[in-house]
Order: sequence, then structure tokens, then C-alpha cells
Amino acid sequence: MSTLRDLAEEHTRLRPADIDHLHRIAGDWQLLSDLSFADLLLWVPVDGEGSFLCVAQVRPTTAPTAYQDDQVGRIVGGPEVAHLEVAYGQGRIWREGDPVWYGDVPARHEAIPVRLRAADGESGEVIAVVGRDTNLSTARTPSQLELNYLTTADDLAQMIADGTFPPPRHPGETTSAPRVGDGLVRLDAGGKVTYASPNAQSAYRRLGYVSHLVGEDLAALHRRLANDPLEGTEAANGILAALRGEAPPRREIDARGATMLTRALPLMPAGVPIGALVLVRDITEVRRRDRALITKDATIREIHHRVKNNLQTVAALLRLQARRVAMPEARVALEESVRRVASIALVHETLSMSSDEAVEFDGIVDRVASAATEVAATEVTVGMRRTGSFGVLPAEIATSLVMVLNELLLNAVEHGFPPAGETDESPAGPAATRPEVVVSAHRFRKTLHVTVADNGRGLPTGFDAEGGAKLGLQIVRALVTGELRGSIELRPGADTGTEALLVVPLSRPSS
Repeated sequence: MSTLRDLAEEHTRLRPADIDHLHRIAGDWQLLSDLSFADLLLWVPVDGEGSFLCVAQVRPTTAPTAYQDDQVGRIVGGPEVAHLEVAYGQGRIWREGDPVWYGDVPARHEAIPVRLRAADGESGEVIAVVGRDTNLSTARTPSQLELNYLTTADDLAQMIADGTFPPPRHPGETTSAPRVGDGLVRLDAGGKVTYASPNAQSAYRRLGYVSHLVGEDLAALHRRLANDPLEGTEAANGILAALRGEAPPRREIDARGATMLTRALPLMPAGVPIGALVLVRDITEVRRRDRALITKDATIREIHHRVKNNLQTVAALLRLQARRVAMPEARVALEESVRRVASIALVHETLSMSSDEAVEFDGIVDRVASAATEVAATEVTVGMRRTGSFGVLPAEIATSLVMVLNELLLNAVEHGFPPAGETDESPAGPAATRPEVVVSAHRFRKTLHVTVADNGRGLPTGFDAEGGAKLGLQIVRALVTGELRGSIELRPGADTGTEALLVVPLSRPSS
């Protein structure tokens, strides 16, 4: 399905600023749809055809829809768009006419011109029409709540025609919550409550206000209820700003262990401030879960920090033991264990500074590669280089992968190049080029492909990757095929040296 912008650019001559305004309306018009108990369709005139194109649609959550089928992309003309032509050409809301039928659904048509105000604040031109179509199959005498909804909807419809709705969105606000059903309060021009829905009354009761809201000065009430005087003042100032015709950011009020989110909207039909609409939502449980998650994240980071410290302590003890061992083979084994433990500690150190169970892996690889050249038991100076990016990896992959890379890098440095003083008989061997190990990484679909390549002397004759007795390669095979559920291949390089190719799936199977 094409987007609003795609449809408008293909079929109309609307300017980018016009399309941006239509996007703002489509981002905030669920409010009007719910208050109207009606479907809203955004119609734009098609160039030179005398017809209109539907570029967006929203259905009410408070009433049955008038359209079972999606209308976006539909082009209509002739008598079917007479009401749209009146609203577009005359710049006024059209409410005349008899009900129409969509299949077996009776509906009432209305058309609201969409005006984009000029930069100087003057009334601008009409750029589109909002069709407000109400399903009449369940028509009945409206309740007090429904009457207040409809009255407020008419005020907002007039503001769309004036070009003053929707208000500009504040940074960080991505949705129009709270919504109509969460709780609605209507204020008069003096800031007194003229109507409060049952859900709004319940939300204020959670804050400790048990009396009826009608007749209350809502700004003063917010000051009294809030636990924090500064928070109460900000919430009150938001109400007062809306009464002045401004669109303040959403505010939260904490009182008696409960939290309520408020959104204040000015009501200014025909440019005359007549009061404000305040939407409220009890978000006590949402904030409680947020606090629990923050506490959990802090605990997890502390655990990673302690694990890192413990691993460093283990590495230090092994290093101390290695210095006291007389047997060279035992000393080498202990030193290899130190390096393996230290590589795991790197992952936990990174996780202790992360807000989630994922790590930026490039920095870890660079540190492991640098350490491999410093501690490798070889007299040859080997360069290390990384190409491509590993990106962000989940902790369960990063911990095993760092051990695999540590082993492969150490093997490449220690066994890939002849000792100092020896030369490789191959003309393309280390005598001809600077010794180097390159780690390459790239993501392909949902897999990570990693290559550790050296330009050394290559694999020895009769080398058996599967049946080799080296502990390092046994660890690598076990981790790759077991923990990482991937594959590894050791093969001669394209020109010289050795390549280790790893393929690791990034999506973890469900348990």
C-alpha cells in the first residue's frame, strides 16, 4: 500500500509543506475520530480531473466503522464528491444532505476543509478535505458523555478548517496518547471543569481527589495534588497555557503512589479561545514496570561488573601460579588459560556499561587482536587489521565468539609464521611480505560471516582440522558448533597463508 506522501506526490501538485501538514493531521486525528464516533478520510483533489483521492483513513475506537473496506488509494468523482467540492471550494464545513448507504450501512456525510495557515499567521488556502462519515445503524439518543464528545469534536473540526489543529508536536512525543477513552476533561475559558468522563474521574481519584471534578479550577487542583511542588506548578502551567491558546507538552503528576499523564489542548474554533480539552491517563502500573525494569537493568549491569572482577581475579591467580611452575608445558597451559579468561572478562566489562544484554563487538575484537600480538609466544612482529563491522551482538553470542576469535588469532600469530631467522621457501611467503593477520566481518541476512586470514606459511602437510589434538582448535570447534550453532572451515588462503571461515547465525532458536 502506498503511503500518504507517495499518493500525494503522484496524483497532486501539493507542496512539501502541504504534505507535511497532512501528515501531522493523520498523526493526531484518532482523537477527532473517537470524539466524533466517525470514520475520517483524508481527500486531496486530483490534478485536472474534478475528482478526489483518499490518501489516509482512520476508524473510531468508540463506535462501529462505516467502511469495512480500506478506502486509501480510491479515486472518486461526480455526484459522489459534491460535498467534498463544497468544502474545498468554499472553505467551510459541509453538514447538509441526507444519509447515504455503503452496502447495507447507512452513514451521514460531513466534509471539513483542511487549511494550512500562512507563515504570518493569516488564514491560508484549503489544501485538502477531511470526510467525517458516521455509521448510523446504531443511532440512539446520546448520553451526556457522548454529547460532550460530539461538542468537542465539532470544535476541533472547526480548528482544522481554521488551520489551528493539530498543534505542533514537542520533541520526544511520538504518539497522541492519552486517548479519548482513557479520560477526558473539558474546561471553560476560565479553567473550570464543565465535564469529566467517568474514566477521568477515576484517574483523579487514584491521585487522592475524591470529590466530583465539575466546577473545579483544574490548574489549582494540579498544584494541590502533586507530591512535588515543582511538578504541580508545571502541570498547572500547562493547563493555563492551553487556555491561552498554546499547545503545552504532556505532563505527569505523581500523588499518593499513583501517576497520571495529562495532555492539554486549546479549544479555539474560529480563533476564539473558549476553553481547553484535557486528556488524562492513569499510568501508575506503566511507571511501576518502568521502575522495575530500571532496577533490573542496574542489577544486571552490577552482576556483569562483579563477574568481570571475579574473572580478572581468576586470571591473576592463574598468572601467579604460572610463574611458580617449573615445567614449561604447564606454564604455557596456564598462560593460555589466563588469556582465555581475560577474553571473556572483556565481554562482561562491556556488558557492565551497556543498558541491555548486547555489546558493540568491534571494540572487543580490536582489543583481543592487540593482546594476541603482545602475548603470543613468537619472535615475529605480526600486524593486525580488521575490515568490516561485527555490529551489536547479543551477550550469548559475544561471549563464545570472543573466545573463538582469541584462539584463532593466537594460532595465526604463533603458528602461521616461521621463527625469526627462518625463511619461507614460497616466493609469496613471509619473507616477501610483512606478516599480517586480517579479521574480516560482514552480515548477510541473518548470519554473521567472519574470516581470520594470515599471509603466513599455510597449513602443515597432513593437517586434520577435525581430528587435531590441539586444545585451542578443540575449544574452537566445540564453541562454534555447540554454543554458536554455526560452522567453521580451515583452508589455505587465496594466495598464501591460512583462512578460518566462521558462519554464525544471529537469530537464536526458540527453546
